[in-house]
Amino acid sequence: MPNLDRRRFLRDAAASTALVTAGGLASTALAAPARAAGPAGAAAPAAATTRRVGRVSFRWWGTAGWRIDIGDRTVLVDPFLSRIDTGLFAGAFNPSTSLQVRADVVDARVDRAETVLVTHTHWDHFMDVPHIAGRTGARVFGTLTAYHLGLAYGVPSGQLSAVKGGEVLDFGDYTVEVVASLHSRNASYSVAFPGVRVDPPAKPATIADLPEGDTLNYVLRVAGGPSVFFMGASDFAARNLAGIAPDVAMVALNSTNVTADYVPRLMAALDHPKVVVPVHFDNFETELRNPPTVAPSDRKQLDQLIAAVRESSPRSRVLVPAYDTAYHF
Repeated sequence: MPNLDRRRFLRDAAASTALVTAGGLASTALAAPARAAGPAGAAAPAAATTRRVGRVSFRWWGTAGWRIDIGDRTVLVDPFLSRIDTGLFAGAFNPSTSLQVRADVVDARVDRAETVLVTHTHWDHFMDVPHIAGRTGARVFGTLTAYHLGLAYGVPSGQLSAVKGGEVLDFGDYTVEVVASLHSRNASYSVAFPGVRVDPPAKPATIADLPEGDTLNYVLRVAGGPSVFFMGASDFAARNLAGIAPDVAMVALNSTNVTADYVPRLMAALDHPKVVVPVHFDNFETELRNPPTVAPSDRKQLDQLIAAVRESSPRSRVLVPAYDTAYHF
C-alpha cells in the first residue's frame, strides 16, 4: 500500500501498452511485447512454440494485481478488484472504512483460479482473496498473517499455505519461488497498519483490521516460458534476490523517496531484467477501466522510475500496462 499523503487524482491517459522513449512514454500499442536482446553472447530465448503448457498470458488488474493464465490453469497475484473508496486519493483517508467485497465485480473477472499469491495483507492486496478462495477453491499462499486472516474469514485450513521465503514450489507446468521482502515506507519512514497476526483474530471489519503482516515477493517460472518477478510493495532485501535473474519484473512504484537508490539497486539485484513493468501507480479506488487514473504526484514518480530504469538498466524495456490487457512475454 502506498503512503497516505496523496493529493486529489486527475484523469490521466496512460498508454495501454507503452515503451519508453527519449521523451517519456510512447503510445505505441504492443499486444505481444518482443523480448529485448540479452547480454552479449547469451543464448536466444526459447520460441513460444517450444512451450509445453500452451499460451501464457498476463493481465494486470490494477494495484499489484495480476491474472496469469498458463494453458487452462490460472494463478492470481494480489487480486483486488473491489477498489472501495477509503478517501485515500481525495486527501480524506478513513482507516475505519468498512471492508466491502463487491462480489459482482470480482466474480465477473474471476471465473477460476487454482493458486493465489499474496504479497502482504493490506486491504488493497488481500481484501478480495477470501471471497475468491471460497468461490474457486483456490489455494492461498502468503505469510502467517495471511494464513490466520484466512481462517478468520472462514477459509478452510486446507486451502491456506503459510510461506516465509526460500520455498520453491512445484506445480508441474510452473514453479513459484517465495522471496522474503520488505514493505515500502511513507514520508515519515513508517509502514501503514504495521503488525502481524500470530493467531486467528475476529473477522476483520475495517481496512485497519488488515495489517501489513510482513511482505513477500514471488517468482513465477513457466515450463518452457518466462520467469516473472512480482512485487507488491516498493522495497526489497537485495541479498534475497541473488540469482533470481527474471526475464520480466513487475516493479512497484516508489511513491516516496525514502528508500535509497531504489531502482538502481533493484535492477542490479535482479540482474537487469529484459522487461520491467511498473505496477501500483494507479488510483485503485476508481473503476477498473482504461486509461488508468494516475495522480499528478504518482505520474511524476512513474516518470522518475522509468528514467531510473533507463539509466541504470539501459537494455531493459519498460512496459506500462493497461488494465485487463493480455501480455505474452
